[in-house]
Amino acid sequence: MRLIIDTDTAGDDCFSLLVAAADPHTTIEAVTICNGNIAFGQQIENALKTLEVAGLGGKVPVYPGCAKPLLREHVDAAYVFGPDGMNGANFPRTVQRPEAKHAVDAMIEIIMGSPGEITLLAQAPLTNIALAAAKEPRITQALKQLWIMGGTDNGVGNVTPAAEYNFYVDPEAAAMVFQAGFAISLVTWTLSLSSSAMTEADLAEVAAMATAKADFFTTVNATSVQFSRDHYGHGGTLHPDALTCACALNEALVTEADDCLVQIETGTIITRAYSSISHAQVPKQEIADPALGKAKKPNARVIKAVDASAFRRTLKQALR
Repeated sequence: MRLIIDTDTAGDDCFSLLVAAADPHTTIEAVTICNGNIAFGQQIENALKTLEVAGLGGKVPVYPGCAKPLLREHVDAAYVFGPDGMNGANFPRTVQRPEAKHAVDAMIEIIMGSPGEITLLAQAPLTNIALAAAKEPRITQALKQLWIMGGTDNGVGNVTPAAEYNFYVDPEAAAMVFQAGFAISLVTWTLSLSSSAMTEADLAEVAAMATAKADFFTTVNATSVQFSRDHYGHGGTLHPDALTCACALNEALVTEADDCLVQIETGTIITRAYSSISHAQVPKQEIADPALGKAKKPNARVIKAVDASAFRRTLKQALR
């Protein structure tokens, strides 16, 4: 697989990069940075450091992208990952530096240079991808697959009851991407709640590995562990980005998926960034209310269930 990873690098975003880097059948063509979890410049440094830990320092270009959402004020998640997204580890500055080219231009160049060969993993707000599709609409057909971590599947969000973080930060971008015509596979926050957890026993097993990657994981993950203890009463952590990456690399992890119509709410306060996902149990809207007219066709494959045990094994193997 030839892969571009679009990321707001902090916490689990780093671990997703490690999963991709450890796969012998995957080449990471580029890492692109989008606004999101923490300060934009720190996200760049975190991506560079993670590549170095993965043994890819200087081998994978890192392209800074959009430092702000399309229309909204930026909302960070430092309360989950810490101000630097790395548990205040103060890692030394890497030798590798980011590229001068903008992530949107790099994304277009790579995808259009190899039509049908590139998979794009989106684990951040979708600002970069929305602008890339607006600037060069042909990428929607030239891209092999777009894997997105974001939204909820008729479930509870992690910013508001209605919304998951990646979509909440830039709902306009999310709406644009789902309307653009990409071949999308969506891993939601709803799925991650049931299938991306590393228990306290799992985390202890990783710590006991005592490899460079496992030590990096344990250090970076410590802030998320404390967040879980404070808010959920246990020391396990969720890994939605790593889960999405693992599924993209190995489709055998996916045990159930449905083609659905995914629509993103952009206009209200209470339901800002709500992801409306069609469901077979809901009556056809033109029958329920003729004024709504016929619904649009499905625009995404929504992952409904995965082999969670296989995911945990994949993540642990990447840290050896």
